[in-house]
Amino acid sequence: MSTGRVRTKKKACSADQSPDNLPLRSSGRQVKKKAAEAADDDDEASEKKYRKCEKAGCTATCPVCFASAAERCAKNGYTSRWYHLSCGEHFCNECFDHYYRSHKDGYEKYTAWKRIWTSNGKSEPSPKAFMADQQLPYWVQCTKSDCGKWRQLTKEIQLTPQIAKTYRCGMKLNSSTKAEGSDQCSMPEDLRVAEVSDHWWYSMLILPPLLKDSVAAPFLAAYYPDCVGMSPSCTSTNRLPGESNLVKLEHLKSVPNLTVAGMNKYFQPFYQPNECGKALCVRPDVMELDELYEFPEYSRDPTMYLALRNLILALWYTNCKEALTPQKCIHHIIVRGLVRIRCVHEMERILYFMTRKGLINTGILSVSPDQYLLPKEYHNKSVIIVGAGAAGLAAARQLHNFGIKVIILEAKDRIGGRVWDDKTFKGVTVGRGAQIVNGCVNNPMALMCEQLGIKMHKLGEKCDLIQEGGRITDPTIDKRMDFHFNAILDVVSEWRKDKTQHQDVPLGEKIQEIYKAFIQESGIQFSELEEKVLQFHLSNLEYACGSNLSQVSARSWDHNEFFAQFAGDHTLLTVGYSTVIDKLAEGLDIRLNFPVQTIDCSGEEVQVTTADGTVWTTQKVLVTVPLALLQRNAIQFNPPLSEKKIKAINSLGAGVIEKIALQFPYRFWDSKIQGADFFGHVPPNSSQRGLFSVFYDMDPEGKESILMSVVTGDAVATIKNLDDKQVLQQCMTVLRELFKEQEVPDPVKFFVTQWSKDPWLQMAYSFVKTGGSGEAYDIIAEDIQGKIFFAGEATNRHFPQTVTGAYLSGVREASKIAAF
Repeated sequence: MSTGRVRTKKKACSADQSPDNLPLRSSGRQVKKKAAEAADDDDEASEKKYRKCEKAGCTATCPVCFASAAERCAKNGYTSRWYHLSCGEHFCNECFDHYYRSHKDGYEKYTAWKRIWTSNGKSEPSPKAFMADQQLPYWVQCTKSDCGKWRQLTKEIQLTPQIAKTYRCGMKLNSSTKAEGSDQCSMPEDLRVAEVSDHWWYSMLILPPLLKDSVAAPFLAAYYPDCVGMSPSCTSTNRLPGESNLVKLEHLKSVPNLTVAGMNKYFQPFYQPNECGKALCVRPDVMELDELYEFPEYSRDPTMYLALRNLILALWYTNCKEALTPQKCIHHIIVRGLVRIRCVHEMERILYFMTRKGLINTGILSVSPDQYLLPKEYHNKSVIIVGAGAAGLAAARQLHNFGIKVIILEAKDRIGGRVWDDKTFKGVTVGRGAQIVNGCVNNPMALMCEQLGIKMHKLGEKCDLIQEGGRITDPTIDKRMDFHFNAILDVVSEWRKDKTQHQDVPLGEKIQEIYKAFIQESGIQFSELEEKVLQFHLSNLEYACGSNLSQVSARSWDHNEFFAQFAGDHTLLTVGYSTVIDKLAEGLDIRLNFPVQTIDCSGEEVQVTTADGTVWTTQKVLVTVPLALLQRNAIQFNPPLSEKKIKAINSLGAGVIEKIALQFPYRFWDSKIQGADFFGHVPPNSSQRGLFSVFYDMDPEGKESILMSVVTGDAVATIKNLDDKQVLQQCMTVLRELFKEQEVPDPVKFFVTQWSKDPWLQMAYSFVKTGGSGEAYDIIAEDIQGKIFFAGEATNRHFPQTVTGAYLSGVREASKIAAF
């Protein structure tokens, strides 16, 4: 026979108890005994009024029902079962029944929600999910600077970004006025708020937060909302009526570059489903490796992290002209329950991480000392950057914005390095160095142009190949030889699959070998013109490599293509890269004419000695000098660089191309090339390959008369010892051959570059030499003892040879320096 204590624990439940928790039957004698016990023992009677949460580890000894939906809601009294959402949020069995049981008043509301959730989402539409998504009260923080307390809103209040942005303690939200009486900010904060920041509190959270009306929703319309941290119940994440998931994904296959209305078309920060191979793009439903390393607590369930990261990225690309701060993000976090407090805390951590990594708050942004982008613990560093090119300026801008003291030492009398624009031509900027942006989607150059309000000119695909004598090559011949040329490169790709570095051969040699084998095996004989067109395509390859093909690795010539590259339009930056470079440099401490001779990190701090004998002491040094200077030991390191790093430095080639720009009294080429952005020169023989192989029209508007051409491959050596007028004469000879049917006037102005003779540059861009590999870029980029760091295009394995690659290497190293 049971004792009274056991019977007390089996106290009868309310009349509308759910069937699986029916009360035990009791005899009359037992009831009388129970009543007697209750009269004799006040503590025992008190014990019957409450029931603890059954969730193991829950600290709520006396749960309170937040829902108050059922007429017989337990409130803070007894219920047969408490349903746990978090350690401070529970609902009673009576409120569960109110929505879950078909004969109850709330059932229709629950089923309506369930239909929407099922049609849009992937997770289970459980009663707990319903309560978390629809019934939990919102929490909002007082925006008063000396308060900041969290307050629970009443159940009927729907939180909006505007309310979150302006809320003050005691505000009557239905009239937007302050409550009368005593200062509401003096009222104590709910004790549950303090618990939210503890790690155990998050571990006791039953469901991850799903944001409502996230700014990221338009970017992520092709995903299940709950897989990317958003609520499926919101109109912003709804699919069209009757639209199945399959139909939605099939539709997206025809729209690969999903863009958001009113946004720069080059901003595509998220991969769409089944999409890949796009640089600087993230999967909105998966954490990246560096994110998992930084936030391992989200490895099991990344939903909260993804929700906040996606929101932050979307906010940044919505307005990249202003720094994105925690304060600007907070009011966009709309989610019910105490978890909103946790989201706000975590958002700050995630925002600082993304800022440090250069995913947001990057480009030409400049901040004042009272608005540094990272907290004070990052500020106690000093850095010297060697070189004021794109890499050095990118790193300096980032570090300066983080709040870190930076000095740049530049050997030349100007900034920019291999970016050097000539603005003396009438109405047009002509780059002596880089001026084309290769692939604009997610390219940081496109971001900075947006920040500056600059438009880039999309380069067309038309490129007529003109023969000496003036005839335009039949496009079918060009197309056929382009096909054969690419087929040769495909054979090279097959050949190298099982080859080691020791089995590498020069790319030019391998191409010639494959070409000869093809001729012998196929019996095809190319015409003299077809052979010349093939030489044009080879010169284009030498342009891409920055070298003649006898030095380039057949195994690793295009090593970076194994990584996602920038997609989209190729554009001409008509205002010149210097517009971006100058803006990056604005407000930075740059010392010109200070060549660095030695860097000594043998002591606790690093000592940098410049040519004038000045010794600079700092904690960190970032070296961004061109590869050619590292190869000729222009800077002495103490301790010396490791053999591994020296070997990597020498396994890459310092490629050279030269440019010539000419301004004419009128546009003599217009009628022949018919609005194309460039035209090609078919070399008369292989010995003249690369000598002015392509001519660019530098004024897309067709007002000014300026052409620019390049010298590549072996042709670079043929002009190296010529003076500028001799190079001009050769170029004019070519132009007059290409336009033989008309008079070609003398230019009124011109320049010829001499990059190979510049003592502080000596090159254009790097390439992998025969016997080398792409790994060399990573080895050069490795820091030394956490004191000396390296950046520049020759340290960027993914994006070498470009201003973009140099810029991104500077951003990468700034992140590493800030983290040390």
